[in-house]
Amino acid sequence: MSEKFSATLRIGDLNDYIAPSQGCVVSLKSNSNSNNTSSSSSSSSRLDKFHAEKLGKLGTAVKPVETEPVKISLKDCLACSGCITSAETVMLEKQSLDEFLSNINKGKSVVVSVSPQSRASLAAHFGLSPLQVFRKLTTLFKSLGVNAIFDTSCSRDLTLIESCNEFVTRYKQCHSTTDEKPKSPLPMISSACPGWICYAEKTLGSYILPYISSVKSPQQTIGAVIKNHICQMLCLRPEDMYHVTVMPCYDKKLEAVRDDFAFQVEPQGEKISEVDSVLTTGELLDLIQSKSIDFESLEEAPLDKLLTNVDEGGHLYGVHGSSGGYADTIFRYAGKILFGKDIVGPLDFKTIRNSDFREVALEVEGKTVLKFALCYGFRNLQNVVRKIKSGKCEYQFLEIMACPSGCLNGGGQIKPKTGESAKDLIQSLESKYMENVFVADPFENPVIRGIYAEWLNQPGSEKAKKHMHTEYHPIVKSITSQLQNW
Repeated sequence: MSEKFSATLRIGDLNDYIAPSQGCVVSLKSNSNSNNTSSSSSSSSRLDKFHAEKLGKLGTAVKPVETEPVKISLKDCLACSGCITSAETVMLEKQSLDEFLSNINKGKSVVVSVSPQSRASLAAHFGLSPLQVFRKLTTLFKSLGVNAIFDTSCSRDLTLIESCNEFVTRYKQCHSTTDEKPKSPLPMISSACPGWICYAEKTLGSYILPYISSVKSPQQTIGAVIKNHICQMLCLRPEDMYHVTVMPCYDKKLEAVRDDFAFQVEPQGEKISEVDSVLTTGELLDLIQSKSIDFESLEEAPLDKLLTNVDEGGHLYGVHGSSGGYADTIFRYAGKILFGKDIVGPLDFKTIRNSDFREVALEVEGKTVLKFALCYGFRNLQNVVRKIKSGKCEYQFLEIMACPSGCLNGGGQIKPKTGESAKDLIQSLESKYMENVFVADPFENPVIRGIYAEWLNQPGSEKAKKHMHTEYHPIVKSITSQLQNW
């Protein structure tokens, strides 16, 4: 695999991530009429060999299982170390620069949504501010034929508002005086990290899924807004809109192709994806370099304000927290709504086990009433999961990210320069992330207020649940995996 792929997706170097050699979850009972479009002869031969070895040990009376070649598409991959991830072509079939550039020439309206983590990575690489990077990217994309460039900081505010509403609802249900057991228990766990979601669905099963927030990630919420609301505003058919996101993480490609994030306008119509393609920050740098673009010298174009956190003075605004600010924002909101406490200034997150596990608490009359934690990296994640399973988790909310140091350290980010350590790069990204970015309350975001007024009505409404929320599912492992565990 290419070294650009995150450790979550690589076969042999999983280190702090999912354990190596987990069995593939794709069933061996391949349907010849399957809609899956990609196959791997190497994976088929590997599975045949595996069956011969495993079944041979059970006794000579057992006959080998006859199977057809397994057909696998990108949507089947769950970031494991099995046969799916052995071919880059499977991962990048419809998630590549070539696919992006070809769609610009197909007459569709092309929209690109850029993440703040990707802007920070480019800013550190080129020695610019995130605002300069965003304006230069607007110039670059529009020169290629892109119609509009948006900002996932904007959709993140929408995600945060829905998450705040969900947490308060869960908290009240869990502290209700009735004997009825809440369907959505605490702690509530953030759902923005697809690497964590893949791990939870595949490895942890149904016992952990009720704790995970139902709110979609900023990538998917901006996709839902564009395909369901903006298209209607602009009198465009959703199928005529091609939506690309720029993300710090290869796992976002897996998230974009989930069946849960596709919809039908008509009962028998084609399925439309909220996000058609995902480019990583590194792939965007490849595009800049392949076209010999002097990025630092590009003009700075005005930003598209339709779905962007930019004020009238042209300044960016957002929230604290380089991995989305979920714990920070929900903690402040819950303190105010549940306990009447206005929390001002930076939160005092205390390091517990290591720099990737920190917690913050709210005390009222000498009693701890709220306790939240930031939990990054799979080592910390697994410790927390064990506590939840045993009923000993002391937190009401967990901001979980698969990557150590969070989203700024995503596998799709630009790698350190020669002589630069990974630690130095992360520190540089942390300082760049909020450079010239004003801290603002998501609930005061005029763009998001407009979306609720024109479309979603209010946080937690039926329309919001339909478009901004989702469900997660335990994945049944294949015969191969079960035999391997046996």
